Amino acid sequence: MVELATSKAEFQRALEERHGAELQKKFSNSTVAVCGLGGLGSNIAVALARAGIGKLILIDFDRVEITNLNRQQYKAGQIGCYKTDALSENIAEIAPYITLEVHNVRLSEKNIEVYLKNTDVICEAFDDPECKAMLVNTVLENLPDKYLVAASGMAGLGSANAIRTRRVSGKFYLCGDGESDVTDGTGLISTRVMLCAAHQAHTALRIISGEFEA
Repeated sequence: MVELATSKAEFQRALEERHGAELQKKFSNSTVAVCGLGGLGSNIAVALARAGIGKLILIDFDRVEITNLNRQQYKAGQIGCYKTDALSENIAEIAPYITLEVHNVRLSEKNIEVYLKNTDVICEAFDDPECKAMLVNTVLENLPDKYLVAASGMAGLGSANAIRTRRVSGKFYLCGDGESDVTDGTGLISTRVMLCAAHQAHTALRIISGEFEA
């Protein structure tokens, strides 16, 4: 285990200097779930960890592949590792005092409530449209008190300015261009995927801070 040169108190003071003590307290006392740890989810999780979120719930069942490295927060040496393990390792190096709750499982209608009931904000970060719809519909129906931040459309080399955040309903937000799809040709480019992930992470931080407009 690497010996840290800085204490938890020093990390906290550094965050307070950037965000202000009141806002950082809100971040530190919050729990965000990231469902899917691919291009969207791994970037969302790293952004939230850097912001000083107190607890992240990381959920995925997949392993790191070489094709993931162009846009996901993993390293070549982690190919073959479970994404939950690899991302936990990377986040621990970035934000060593964060609390991580890790579940190497496939989310379904039957277990979503079990894993997501103790969150403040849920970030949907799946790459499969059917899984996206399943998570969104289940959360909206069975966990209506939770804030949900989902994504749709971030493929290709379209304008960065087309990526935006919309408040679909009271506690449901959607980030992306709403149109692009990997089947259109170019596929997923790291920059545009990261833009959408940043929108999702930023929306989560705004919600936690008490700012609810998109």
